[in-house]
Amino acid sequence: MTTVAARPRPGGPGGPGGPARPAGPGLTGTVALLRLAARRDRVLVPASAIGLAGFVALSAQATFALFPDLAQAQASMASTLANPALVAMYGPISSLGIDSIATFKSVLLGGVFLALLAYVVVRRHTRTEEEAGRLELLGAGVVGRRAALTAAVLLGTAAVLLTVVLTVAWSVAVGLDPAGSVALGAAWLAMGLSWVGVTAVAAQLTSSTRGTAGWSLGALAVAFLVRAVGDTAADGSPLRVLSWLTPLGWGVQVAPYGANRVWVAGLGVLAYAVLVVVAYALLDRRDLGAGVLPSRPGRARSDISTAGGLTRRLARGTLVGWVTAYVVLGVVLGSIAGSVESSVDSPEVADMLRAMGGDAGSVTDLYFSTELHFAAVGASALAIALVTRMHTEETTARLEAVLATPVRRTRWALGHVVLAVAASATVLVVSAAVAALVHGADVGDVGGQLTQLVGAALSTLPAVWVALGVAVLLHGALPRFTGLAWAALIVFLLLGEFGDLLDLPGWLVDLSPFTHLPALPGGELAWAPLLGLTAVAVAVTAAGLGALRRRDIG
Repeated sequence: MTTVAARPRPGGPGGPGGPARPAGPGLTGTVALLRLAARRDRVLVPASAIGLAGFVALSAQATFALFPDLAQAQASMASTLANPALVAMYGPISSLGIDSIATFKSVLLGGVFLALLAYVVVRRHTRTEEEAGRLELLGAGVVGRRAALTAAVLLGTAAVLLTVVLTVAWSVAVGLDPAGSVALGAAWLAMGLSWVGVTAVAAQLTSSTRGTAGWSLGALAVAFLVRAVGDTAADGSPLRVLSWLTPLGWGVQVAPYGANRVWVAGLGVLAYAVLVVVAYALLDRRDLGAGVLPSRPGRARSDISTAGGLTRRLARGTLVGWVTAYVVLGVVLGSIAGSVESSVDSPEVADMLRAMGGDAGSVTDLYFSTELHFAAVGASALAIALVTRMHTEETTARLEAVLATPVRRTRWALGHVVLAVAASATVLVVSAAVAALVHGADVGDVGGQLTQLVGAALSTLPAVWVALGVAVLLHGALPRFTGLAWAALIVFLLLGEFGDLLDLPGWLVDLSPFTHLPALPGGELAWAPLLGLTAVAVAVTAAGLGALRRRDIG
């Protein structure tokens, strides 16, 4: 008996009009790829999980130390926490219990950071590997078509689960309510898993890592905005339903340490499952190296004539997104400032602000000092992201094409450093200026507020440059460990912002560059620490550039 193979239909699966669908599940080699991915992220995932869990636990410990009884906390914080600008930034507080107050900033912001971790992991092991050509090399062996996506989704899921488990365990250990801690874990689970699915879909839609970033991070920004509109809408307004339309809204609606609606997290798990199924369906309908959506054709002739111009062009989308985010941050900070002086009437809250922002000036000055220091940490993240792009350009072999021209590697690297310095300064100045305009209009002193807040923002830049220098040094001397720059930033944040509150040894706290920043506005401007930080930043950056010059590329 003769068996005749079915002839593929033109334009159908297996025909000339589309990629062939796998005959089987296409999962061959998934375990090997998962082990490889886990080895590559053996530092990133655990460090991020510990950092996020520590963010919740250490913040809670500091709050417990400041408010020994519930009545005191309620009297001090109730009016402040109801501020619409604060609700837009951090979400509504679930209750006025001490546990809810202690984790007020952690629920939404922690979930956003976890979503970012999921995005980084999934994108790195799908679209980044595909764009670099490494996935095509692996695919030439015994590797199924769906293996890479499956390994990335599994690792992203494991990263989310590890973070959730550590956070719940650590929260209970520091004295937070066990039921509320489980609800907090459920809220983060919904947000984190959702972005595993969102990024998996985004990696199939586009043909580049930047396109994946645009879709995934753009969806995260839209979700945050939609949730903010819903959470700040008046009671009874139809806009309140917007809080239930995004994964970030679902996380907030779990209401940890309040209603503890753990069942709401099921919506995030369901969205995760649906999105992963959609990602597999899209994967079967595209070619390797391509996206479902067609790439936009470029110009016939480019107007880019220098390596620095190319660097700026590639970072344009990132810069626009960060500037927009910092404009929103400035509006929120300026809006809240007007109510800080009247609402924070507790000496314990004032002590907390002084511990985190300095001991000089009014309560409003302390508030701005604290928030600008946190904004500087965010600007450091932007600087690190721009600098670590050098490692991506190198590992994807695009750098070789640039260096084949008269461009020298030191000049190319300096272009990234200069861009990172300028970008970090720009976002801080923009945020401070917007906050000054909003608050200055409220108090009738726009000019004075503008001078004070912009000057305070500029005073944080030396600490940002130290974090930037660490990233340059790691890329130049130890390129395989470039990702440790993020771990260093997390350590700097914990030591600089929470070290005094937690009574850590002085020598340990001093390791953070953010510890040495002046308490501006309101405090005294000390030039010696700023010049010292600048000298350290220049020396570390120069060492990194020197190491890059001496080692082999790739």
